[in-house]
Amino acid sequence: MAAKKQSAKSKITLTKKSRSATAAKRAAKPAEVMPPKKVTKKAKAAASGRAVTAETGLVETVKQVAKKVVRAAASVAVKALDGDAGRKAPDFELLNEKGDRISSRELAGSPYLLYFYPKDDTPGCTREACDIRDNFGRFGKHGLRVIGVSPDSKESHARFAKKYGLPFALLSDPQKQLAKAYGVWQKKQNYGKEYMGIVRSSFLVGGDGVIKKSYRNVKVDGHVDAILKDAQSLL
Repeated sequence: MAAKKQSAKSKITLTKKSRSATAAKRAAKPAEVMPPKKVTKKAKAAASGRAVTAETGLVETVKQVAKKVVRAAASVAVKALDGDAGRKAPDFELLNEKGDRISSRELAGSPYLLYFYPKDDTPGCTREACDIRDNFGRFGKHGLRVIGVSPDSKESHARFAKKYGLPFALLSDPQKQLAKAYGVWQKKQNYGKEYMGIVRSSFLVGGDGVIKKSYRNVKVDGHVDAILKDAQSLL
C-alpha cells in the first residue's frame, strides 16, 4: 500500500517536472515577431491625398482671413481720407442707351462703378470710355458692373455706344438729378469763362449699396488701373 502511494507521488512529481520543463522551453523560445503590415500604393496615395487636402484647406482659410483683414484695413484707410466712402450711394432710376430703365434697386447685391463724364463723343470722354471697354474683362473678374452717366439723351448715348462698341450701359441724366446727388454738377471754368458742367468723377459702389471709394476731378490716364487695384482690396 505504501509502495503504491510512493509510485503515485513519483508520477505527480514527474508530471510537474515535465510541465515545468515545457514552460521553460516556451519561455526560452524567442517571441514570434509579426512582419509589418504592407502598405499599398493605393493606401499611401489616399493618405497623401488627405494630407494635401487638409493642407490646402488650411492655406485657403488663411488666405480668406488675410483678404478680409486687408479689405477691412483698406476700408478704414479710405474712409479717413475720402469724404464719400462709407455713405449710402444715392438711389436712381434712369434710361439707358436702349431706352430701358436702370435703377439702383436692381443693382442691389452687386458692386458697380458709376462714372460721370461731360459729353458723348468728345476727346476726353471717348478716351475714357474706350479705356474701360478695352479693360472690360478685368472689371468682370471682380464682378464689377460699369455704368456711365452724362446729361446726353439716350439717342446720343446709342450713337456713342455703337460707334465705339461700348459693352456697358450709358445712363441719360438730362435733369442732372443724379449728377447733383453725387455732387459732380459744379461750376467750371474754361478759358476764363465760368459755366455749370459735369466734373469727371467715378464712384466705386459695393454690393451693400455703400460707396467704397470716390474719384473726383479724374484724369483719364491710369484711371482704370487705379479703380481695378482698389476694387481688389475694397470689394
